[in-house]
Amino acid sequence: MGDMAAPQVAPVEAPDTEEVPAEDRPWVTIVWDDPVNLMSYVTWVFQKLFGYSREKAEQLMLDVHTKGRAVVSSGARERMEHDASQLHGYGLWATVDRA
Repeated sequence: MGDMAAPQVAPVEAPDTEEVPAEDRPWVTIVWDDPVNLMSYVTWVFQKLFGYSREKAEQLMLDVHTKGRAVVSSGARERMEHDASQLHGYGLWATVDRA
């Protein structure tokens, strides 16, 4: 057998990404718009459950109303599931997802 040249390996550059690995992203609780609850009621629920000021609660409610959704809390998955469960208890449509 003849001499075999070693294969040439081109260096691979890592792509520049700003994405955070899924494991490192926090969980969020999202409230979705619905045709049932009054805006004043949604504002009140946000104040009661999360201790938000009236202004902050109203801004989140307006996001729900105009954008169709709002992130109302973020953190550990278990806490976000608890928040969503509490929101369900008040008749709001809420889900949990990664940020």
